[in-house]
Amino acid sequence: MERAAIKHAAIKRAAIRCSTVVLAGALAACQPASDPKAEAAAQAAAQEQAADEMAKAFEAEYGKQNWELARAHGDVLAAKYPNSAAFGRIETRYNEVREKAAQAREQRRTAALWTYQTQPVEKGEQVSASIYAKDPVDTDGSGPRPVQLIFRDRPDWGRSSYLVLEKGDFDCYGGCKVKLKVDDAEPKRVDASRPKTDEAIAMFIEDEKMLWKTVKAAKVIAIEFPVKAGGTRTALFEVGGLDASKMPKWN
Repeated sequence: MERAAIKHAAIKRAAIRCSTVVLAGALAACQPASDPKAEAAAQAAAQEQAADEMAKAFEAEYGKQNWELARAHGDVLAAKYPNSAAFGRIETRYNEVREKAAQAREQRRTAALWTYQTQPVEKGEQVSASIYAKDPVDTDGSGPRPVQLIFRDRPDWGRSSYLVLEKGDFDCYGGCKVKLKVDDAEPKRVDASRPKTDEAIAMFIEDEKMLWKTVKAAKVIAIEFPVKAGGTRTALFEVGGLDASKMPKWN
């Protein structure tokens, strides 16, 4: 008796499951067929909404003049939704921002090339601004070495501008002329001198005021100088990132 009851319950459950499957199939059959045009329109609307959100993010950073972040938003929008109305709305400003973002990166890069130091000395403080040449220079045949340009203001020595070598030597004892080239202008000859000292391999550019004023307005300068090993060498400096406010007395 008990075995018959169990068998009857199992048959009943199977019948319920079968009825459920049949009912689901019937309901599915009654649903209207999907409309490809409606689905495409819904997808296009979703994409346009996403593009619009990206455009708003671009516009927010554009308003703050945060060119690099604005470009990042614009880049994503241009890559993902180039045919959207949202991209069409910002395209002109996006092209503008691409250039400004590149300029901002370049300014940051050249600013990082400069080093500013303040240190106490006997009669006050010594302040300096220095930068290394873009490429090392071989001044004595032993291989390329860094060349440094320094502007220094010291209470007991005054203001000066000079080049410093790590190896070799300048052939400028008693004074000489070096060639100074500024951006795309023709080189001009300026006075220089190598002091008789073993403290550093240094050569002064005599008109430090002229050189400071030149560097403040330039992007790149090149200085061609004579060396004891023979001939001349040229050191090129990317000076466009100078922060002149670090040397206020020079301005």
